[in-house]
Amino acid sequence: MQKTVLVTGACINTGVAIVEKFASEKWNVVFTGRDAEKVSAAEKAYRIKFPDVKIRGYVLGSLQKDGSVDENGIRELFNEMDRAGIFADCLVLNASDQGLGQEIFVTPLSDFARVIYTNVIWDYALSEAAALRMKNRGGGSIVFVNSNTAYRAIPNRIAYSASKGGQLGMMRALAFDLGKYNIRVNAVLPGMIRTDRWEKDPEWYKNVPSAFTPLGDVADGADIADGVWYFAAHARNTTGAELVIDGGNTIQLYPLIPEEKK
Repeated sequence: MQKTVLVTGACINTGVAIVEKFASEKWNVVFTGRDAEKVSAAEKAYRIKFPDVKIRGYVLGSLQKDGSVDENGIRELFNEMDRAGIFADCLVLNASDQGLGQEIFVTPLSDFARVIYTNVIWDYALSEAAALRMKNRGGGSIVFVNSNTAYRAIPNRIAYSASKGGQLGMMRALAFDLGKYNIRVNAVLPGMIRTDRWEKDPEWYKNVPSAFTPLGDVADGADIADGVWYFAAHARNTTGAELVIDGGNTIQLYPLIPEEKK
């Protein structure tokens, strides 16, 4: 039977690469995005590129206007999948709030809370809904797309680092509690990734310190997708694990920047 993956935040960047990796391996794909037009356009593009697999897009936002997690949206998504006879063998939690430019003493507490609610509590709610169905079907896999900033801080990203650290703790706890149901829970930890932000400001990104990795390169979306695919399809006896994909950034005390770049 053909397997299905559910990928959140899959209209741009790394999410696209993850969808394309699974579709190229002949998995059916369900993906989500926050914007209806973008979801529709992405679904059309995916179906043209991968005519031999079933691909469905759903509009799903993380939070309601009052800042609370949109539990009804999650419930409706999974109920609709149930009605359509779609079972997610793997859940990939890729969508996140980047928490960009949140300065201490300046940023409102509500903005800090928004990042935590999206990256931790919303992901927990999605995991719970998916895991319930995996439990009833004999197992499955959940993969968090986390970040090396769970361990290494960067300027003005306190909420993001806190959320990713909390997410890893949650990943391990879920792996422990869900193991008895044959549900594996793991995390991929990217560093800098070439995304549309890189393309919009290439001069800044190619000279930022985290671009100077021991391997001399940074990841693209396909590298992250390969890590997610490993956990979903090959890591039969692996749970509660972290796979860092950052060119070696996490292992270095400081980047070695060539003189001509300083």
